[in-house]
Amino acid sequence: MSKVKSIIKLYTQGVSKSSISDRLSLPRNSVKKYIQLFLASNLSITDIDTMSDTDLEQLFLSMSSRFHLENDPRFQSLVSFFPKMEKELKKKGVTKEQQWREYFQSTSGGYGRSQFCYHYAQWYKSRNHKMHIEHKVGDKMYVDYAGDKLSIVDPATGEVSSIEVFVAILGGSQLTYVDASYSQKKEDFITSCENALHYFGGSPTAIVTDNLKSAVIKSSRYEPSLNDSFRDFASHYSMTVLPAAPYKPTYKALVELSVKYVYRHFYGKLREQTHTSLEGLNSAIGLLLEDYNNKLRSNRPYSRRALFEDIERQALCVLPTKKYEIKRKAQVMVMKNGYVCLSEDKHYYSVPYQYVGSRVSILYSANEVEVFFRYERIAVHKRNRYMFQYTHQEEHLAPKFRYQSDWNPLKFIEKAEQVGPYTKAYITSILNSRQHPEQAYKSSQGVLSFVSKAGNERLENACQRALTFGELGYNAIRVILEQGKDRDKSYLEEQDDKSLPEHPNVRGKDYYK
Repeated sequence: MSKVKSIIKLYTQGVSKSSISDRLSLPRNSVKKYIQLFLASNLSITDIDTMSDTDLEQLFLSMSSRFHLENDPRFQSLVSFFPKMEKELKKKGVTKEQQWREYFQSTSGGYGRSQFCYHYAQWYKSRNHKMHIEHKVGDKMYVDYAGDKLSIVDPATGEVSSIEVFVAILGGSQLTYVDASYSQKKEDFITSCENALHYFGGSPTAIVTDNLKSAVIKSSRYEPSLNDSFRDFASHYSMTVLPAAPYKPTYKALVELSVKYVYRHFYGKLREQTHTSLEGLNSAIGLLLEDYNNKLRSNRPYSRRALFEDIERQALCVLPTKKYEIKRKAQVMVMKNGYVCLSEDKHYYSVPYQYVGSRVSILYSANEVEVFFRYERIAVHKRNRYMFQYTHQEEHLAPKFRYQSDWNPLKFIEKAEQVGPYTKAYITSILNSRQHPEQAYKSSQGVLSFVSKAGNERLENACQRALTFGELGYNAIRVILEQGKDRDKSYLEEQDDKSLPEHPNVRGKDYYK
């Protein structure tokens, strides 16, 4: 190493390579080699002088090896094969053994298998730097779908249906959840995520998902656009959505690894069985899942379930009492009668009369319909699926319509009963005599309006007189009250004096005793 330092010192002083070779009695190629290594190291002569002989030797040995390989056509041919090999290895079923055979058969004098794998590992490591991530308890839940599908068989027709397999894992304890669903559509995806939260017994701070359309409308490395329903679901359970960057599966490596474990520990056993329903398939998955979570982890004295119970369960947020319901949205105009139409059911719902003519938003789920005006909820109804019918709330109607909306036979009879028995009988007779209910309601309303004009006693007497003579209607009561006939009781005595004439064909009232 002292000669090497002398070579470098003379070179920095401007001595030619041939002169250095003559002075130090060294081959010219050796002088060129160490000068090249010195220049490639980007070190100064001061740095070289301060280095120990051991360090300098180690530096130049490593650089010599690299220089040798970089100038070796055989090695360059090998390195040129690696980018293609990296892509191929991402495909299912492709192995390094297969790639080496392909390389070795196409290259004369190629590297053996062990050297091939060693150089690929070094090349891959230099290109793909990875960082170990410490997962906090209660922080993230990673979700994904398995690429391979399972199947169920219709026992009646024998038809085979493909079934998606959903996988979720908590970062802290790595407790895993697996279930099967018919599709990856929004409804099934949200249901699977919700089932996972209830399986874990709490919700984490964030959910990390792939860029599938059920969660992300438009993917982006910086600000992805989320599906409205999935955003509402995450908000319902107080979670943040963190979509993985596009084409970056390592951003959710935990769940990617879990999918591999599911292939290894679940698929073989499940495919040995025949499942005729989704419920039966999920029951079988549930049994395997419990075994998997309760099994001791390799090189660790605890299981995923034990670690979850010990450190992560208490870190999860408490789940809301009400499950999330997927909501759909519609933009409609409030009609002149104060109702909005939910076109999916062709049913009408009332809103406060002040919003007639306004454009509002309807958010509806399987059980509830909400109406919003400028982000403020103005009405909420229980969903009714009967077509062409109306659902209303009394306080939504304008004051002039509220009384009319209450019209029904029972209401009029109750009000008449407060006046007296004859008024009740008279109103009942009117309600039974009219062909159309609204006609009877108007007549009854007119008769009862005399309570404020004539009083209960006079109206009761007028109804008694009108019943006696069989006169029904508003005008009959009006005439009786205007002419004061309600005060004339003589007609009652005449009614008592009337008796049947003697006749052999008349049996008389005693006959019926």
